[in-house]
Amino acid sequence: MGRFDRYPANIQIEVKSRGQLKHAKHDTLNLSTGGLAFRGSRKLKPGDVVEVRIPFLSPPFETEARVAWCAALQGHHDVGVEFLGQDDAYTASMVEQVRDIENYKNEVKRTEGRTLTPEEAAAEWIQKHAAKVPGSEGSR
Repeated sequence: MGRFDRYPANIQIEVKSRGQLKHAKHDTLNLSTGGLAFRGSRKLKPGDVVEVRIPFLSPPFETEARVAWCAALQGHHDVGVEFLGQDDAYTASMVEQVRDIENYKNEVKRTEGRTLTPEEAAAEWIQKHAAKVPGSEGSR
């Protein structure tokens, strides 16, 4: 993941390892067009392939990713994953949308005094900007 510009992001993602029946929710640390880092509850091995979803984006982002590194910390594991098989335009659109939503969340806090969760900020931002988001319902 080191060859891509990383952006701080505190959003909730869903991750499922092979063999797991359902996705587990985790908070991201940062993201780039090449992958992301998240705080996990269990150790993953470099080379493991996982499914990553960001369900609140429009359209939802979903891809397979390879674990690049995993660091055990106090009571959790920070994990870095590299996206597999996604075209650059798709991941760049996802990163841009997450950054716009993070900026919107911060702007609402600053100007209106409202504290939004990432999911609330995404819902409001998408409602206001859906016509501009490629692949969303409002852009068709």
